Amino acid sequence: MAKHSVGFIKKRLSQATSRAWSSPVNSISAVMLASALVCAPAMAQQAGGIKGKVTTTATDSAAGVTVTATSDVMPKPRSTVTKEDGSYILPLLLPGSYELTFTAADGTVRKATAQVLLDQTSSVNLVMDPNASGDIPETILITGSMIVREGNSALTNSIGEDVVKGIPVGQDYRDLFKLVPGIQYSENTILGPSAGGSGVDNKYGFDGVDVSLPMFGNLASEPSTHDVQYVSMERGGAKAVGFNRSGGFAVNTTSKSGTNEFHGNVEYKLQNANFSSDEEHGVTQDTDKSWITASLGGPIIEDELFFYGSYYRPEDKGSNKGTAYGPTKDYKSVRDEYFGKLTWAPTDELLFNMSYRTSERTDEGDSIGEFEADSVSVGGKADQDIFTFDGSWIIDDYTTFNFQYNTFSLDSAGIPDTPLDVVPEIGGALDLTNLDMMGYLNVPVLKDDATYNNGAQALIDKYGYVGDNGARIGDGAVGGYYQINNQNFDREGLELGLDHELYLGDTTHSIHLGFKWSEGEEELSRFSNGWGIIDYIGGLETASDGTPIFYRSITEQMSLRDSSGSTVQAIYSSSESYNFEINDSIEAGDFTYNIGVLISQDILYGQGLKKNDTAVSGYELAPGHKYKMYTVDWQDMIQPRLGVTWRYNGEDTVFANYASYNPEASSLARAASWDRNTQASLDVDFDENGQYIESEGRAGSSGKVFDDNMKPRRIDEITIGATKVVTDELYLRAHARYREGSHFWEDVPNTARLSGTYGNSGVPQHIADKGVYVDNLDDIRAEIGGSSYVIAEVDEGQTKYYELSLEAEWNGDRTYVSASYVWSHYFGNFDQDNTTSTTDANTFIGSSNYNDGNGRYSWDNKYGTMRGDKPHVLKVYGYYTLDWDANLGAYFIYQSGQPWEKWDATYYGYASTVSSTARYGEPAGSNRTASHWQLDLNYTQNYQLTDDYTLKFRADLYNVFDRQTGYNIDPYVTSLEFGKPRDYYNPRRLQLSVNVEF
Repeated sequence: MAKHSVGFIKKRLSQATSRAWSSPVNSISAVMLASALVCAPAMAQQAGGIKGKVTTTATDSAAGVTVTATSDVMPKPRSTVTKEDGSYILPLLLPGSYELTFTAADGTVRKATAQVLLDQTSSVNLVMDPNASGDIPETILITGSMIVREGNSALTNSIGEDVVKGIPVGQDYRDLFKLVPGIQYSENTILGPSAGGSGVDNKYGFDGVDVSLPMFGNLASEPSTHDVQYVSMERGGAKAVGFNRSGGFAVNTTSKSGTNEFHGNVEYKLQNANFSSDEEHGVTQDTDKSWITASLGGPIIEDELFFYGSYYRPEDKGSNKGTAYGPTKDYKSVRDEYFGKLTWAPTDELLFNMSYRTSERTDEGDSIGEFEADSVSVGGKADQDIFTFDGSWIIDDYTTFNFQYNTFSLDSAGIPDTPLDVVPEIGGALDLTNLDMMGYLNVPVLKDDATYNNGAQALIDKYGYVGDNGARIGDGAVGGYYQINNQNFDREGLELGLDHELYLGDTTHSIHLGFKWSEGEEELSRFSNGWGIIDYIGGLETASDGTPIFYRSITEQMSLRDSSGSTVQAIYSSSESYNFEINDSIEAGDFTYNIGVLISQDILYGQGLKKNDTAVSGYELAPGHKYKMYTVDWQDMIQPRLGVTWRYNGEDTVFANYASYNPEASSLARAASWDRNTQASLDVDFDENGQYIESEGRAGSSGKVFDDNMKPRRIDEITIGATKVVTDELYLRAHARYREGSHFWEDVPNTARLSGTYGNSGVPQHIADKGVYVDNLDDIRAEIGGSSYVIAEVDEGQTKYYELSLEAEWNGDRTYVSASYVWSHYFGNFDQDNTTSTTDANTFIGSSNYNDGNGRYSWDNKYGTMRGDKPHVLKVYGYYTLDWDANLGAYFIYQSGQPWEKWDATYYGYASTVSSTARYGEPAGSNRTASHWQLDLNYTQNYQLTDDYTLKFRADLYNVFDRQTGYNIDPYVTSLEFGKPRDYYNPRRLQLSVNVEF
């Protein structure tokens, strides 16, 4: 933390609005309050900038003044010369603390300090008094707040390492979301939090590299915060800068870099099981966690080439885990991560960064549910690599060019801890005396049917868990985890940006041109452990030949052997995205106008077909062959970005913005791929003796035809707001925002409009009148097969989001506090975050359970409150630097509970054995869990061992008052746990660390 001495307090600049105090030595006017009015550099460059104006008096401009910016993070300084009106701009600066030197033609020198934040442009205006003595350079301290500072959007916040380290944030990248105003606090490990849109529509940048999973849009599991230097968070009001297509929020980070001095650290963090309070509900486990971090940075060539490297090893060891079935095996997760970065400035005008991050993680005894036996636990592995190479070129005082090339890969696998010996075969049988060795057995519950109950009771007696009364209970699971799941993700991207400043009359135009190409791919191979999932049907259903079905397995076809053996064919799916953006920020007096547009093209590629223009479908079957599945063209993804800011008194503003987004996350490249016909998961049916009856592909597991002329998913947004400078230390921002989502895509039965039901009311007539989605689907299926489902726009699918927000930030001498309150309402009839029984998971976007048959259509009780709705979110966090070289940090969150509704297939006339997943038995969001609040604290004590070495002891206490609020309610009316939470906020826990810095 910062040190303090008599007569000088170093204040942190964190916003564009700035103030300065002149030195008592010289009678000089200082920096005027101002804020950044230009667009920030494109995301690819991972930079910020400084802009301002130099005058000789309060009104006369100072042309020809040389402005030089130096920083320990820049190998070489950057310089420019003020123009005729005294204005200047220093773009593409690496985030950090800068000293500005202003040198006039007569030799007068003045200096100022400023902070450059990620994706932000700081403003430093200076009055150089011609009557003051110029022989003594004067240093002026610039301070301010980040709220008024504008970057890529009207709703951008940017923070530095001091905040990330000064408060109890956490070790994982997703912990940074805690700091975004209005974003719900979430302890999900996969699905992102809602921000007025689906949790899969957020964007996550790590050194500018998109680390969200192709096809799924969720955050990759490996990134952490130990190398994060600066963070920017964009919630809305986007400009056509940075290629923001997020339907939620976008987070970007930049990593630490080397400097002209050698610096490093070694840190050890510990969170033992006995540092945590007992979990009151759910799976209980004693887990010891530790983190080792080491880093070193410095010069390779002084003033030219810097290096930075780090090592990170998180390790979790769990014991005494217990479920309803009793104790389970110990859990262990170990990761080794290495990172290296070079920063090179061969000239003052050129700057390059190159970095590589590699990580390997192995898990044992990882996932297990509250009602699962020890044998069904699952482990896994994940190997992640991130490479980035970026550069910038200051062509002249008006023009800059920047680029970034990056690659991302994540090879992951879910591996059963208990592999089963049985190999599924066509015509094979189940060993009914050892069903727990055949696969993953769902223990049944009793129903109102005597025949069914005879067999169900025997299974419960043998495989059920023991309840409080000593009797065996069904609804649990035994056997081995059902699947070996190999998923390898890759993404490659290239971004180019050209920025030019143009002066026309009394206006200044900051023009940005950008191009981005990216390609994401998934390689999937999936096998069943034994027969996979085994369910007891009990004779309530019959096979095609009339034989009663007593058992059914869900088995991956890649595992199923026949007389000729099996050929394993991985499924490859990919998508390409092309994006062009142009943006002009126009300064005219007290007004800044933003006019921009982002246009995009997305191409989906599947596997299993080949082009054939003579065919009805335009394709012929070609297993293993890559084919162009669908193109969303340029004219369908024109995303305007329009805004205006009025600085009505020189420092306070009002602003308005309109932006449109076409989120790019989609699972259809795999979900609709034709090779899913030959690699489908199967329903395998068995009789009462466990003998094979028949098998067929599961619904939704085969390739799907696209409806014609679909409009892509779209989010339209209107934002109005204001900023207010209250004092030198207190700044406010308030805004109102409206978002509307439309044109959602989903797979749907082609005849859904003709047969769907809503209770006893049927399909709304104006929807039924539209008929089938694809007129010639029968002809296509006769030719190349495929599903009876098609990909189409959800009929009248919509989401709406209202938001009112008030944010405050206080920068005191030794205090930083950020406070925000957001009221919002998120509703509609398409809830991407609530389409499956497991809500915190990688689920298909565009091919989920939504629209899959009666009870799941947009007219089936779907209109209501969304799962991500949080009417009230209050966040307060900050830190205070104490007199004895120590720091106290705090984080407080209060938020409304989670909406939920009951799921009931019988509401739609189905038998109780039919899946109730996503079949709402009442309007969406009819109920809500309890609200949640928690307080996190941390304390850091610094000891200066020598001039070069500092020892730091730190304690982080999370959830001080142990608020283990329940959420993720079990919505199934047939479940014994109906209406009870399936997840709870983590209990109180203490984390200790020791760190040596040099």
